[in-house]
Amino acid sequence: MHHSGSCAPLSALGRIGDNRMDGKETTNMTEPQPYAPGPASAAQVEKHGDKWTLILVRELRHPPEKVWQALTEPVHLREWAPFEVDASLGAVGTVNLTWAGRPQALETKVTRAEAPKVLEYGDMRWELEAVGSGTRLTLWHSIDRRFVAWGAAGWHISFDVLERLLAGEPVRRIAGADAMQIEGWQRLTVEYAKQFGAELPKWPPKAAQ
Repeated sequence: MHHSGSCAPLSALGRIGDNRMDGKETTNMTEPQPYAPGPASAAQVEKHGDKWTLILVRELRHPPEKVWQALTEPVHLREWAPFEVDASLGAVGTVNLTWAGRPQALETKVTRAEAPKVLEYGDMRWELEAVGSGTRLTLWHSIDRRFVAWGAAGWHISFDVLERLLAGEPVRRIAGADAMQIEGWQRLTVEYAKQFGAELPKWPPKAAQ
């Protein structure tokens, strides 16, 4: 299912390539808006064998209904998430999910979709809790313990991009190899690894040089 602009709350945000932060419009394709991640936020892991569950919480200034659209609709996911899907995640069923930098799509089952509160698919579970006029967004992601610090850093950056998208100040999607090349990636992964008592992967990305 493809939406070309019928998703009202987010459709007014403009194209992901627009940069209006400095009062003029430029295109991020040629002149990226500067971005560097802040320090690691409080996060948790549940340790079970080789698969650990990463738990991340982000406070957003937007209502659950608006955040739900960003979490479920392909046209919005491709602007901030580390993957793309070929159909909405907003209903129980099967979609093809492609992670950034991966050549093949994975058949993924949406097992729970209770708008705008709970969403479960694949190895991920999302909960949206209304807090005042905003949303407390919580993600549980089951991930190989060897890459849990990378996973936390990657989602940290994706959440930053999501926040800017919701605020109408979008930057380009930063995921996969692109995330590893930004300033602050190495610091962020080290900070999360220390939080979790986890080791970093043996082969560092080029950006860590």
